[in-house]
Amino acid sequence: MIKPVQTINKLINSAPLTIVALGDSLTQGWMVSKGYLDFLKEMLHTKFPQSRFKLISSGIPGDTADSGLYRMKWDVLRYSPDCVFIQYAINDAFSGFTKQSFKSNIKGIIDGIRENGDADIVLITSGYIGDNEDNRHVEGYYHQLEALGADYGIPVVRTHEYWKRKIREGVIFGSLVQYDGVHPTEEGYRLMAEAVMEHF
Repeated sequence: MIKPVQTINKLINSAPLTIVALGDSLTQGWMVSKGYLDFLKEMLHTKFPQSRFKLISSGIPGDTADSGLYRMKWDVLRYSPDCVFIQYAINDAFSGFTKQSFKSNIKGIIDGIRENGDADIVLITSGYIGDNEDNRHVEGYYHQLEALGADYGIPVVRTHEYWKRKIREGVIFGSLVQYDGVHPTEEGYRLMAEAVMEHF
């Protein structure tokens, strides 16, 4: 498993650290009082009690990777981040973007971050939306994230696979998603944060 080594070292050594999370409604924490970033903040503080990090959410509901590429300068780079989370796929998959254009937009974000510093980059898949054709369609986009992770040697948090693992262990799928069957409940977001923590 590839890990964000520079970020982990800063957490261990109590160095100032800025993490920016770029993404859609799953990054923003849609319709819940605690999203995955809220849980993640607690988990990081528990594991690294002396750490001094800021966690900035640049998640916008309905956002797609092309928009993330467009707004990266204002919503990511201006914070001079040490680590950037990138979470997209579901909106892209159902907004007419091909897998190739999605991959190209994510690649543009990665390249833009790398051209402006040496921040760790962590790619994060969105949730699992059930054993159905829609989910199989979305996982084609997750495969693009996995391919980019391999190409660049950067971590890929496989949130959807983590959820599947928990479901096999007895977690009820319906407890992880809201009424729309897509957006996570607080429990779903907690598992999303746990998936991220596996890399820390």
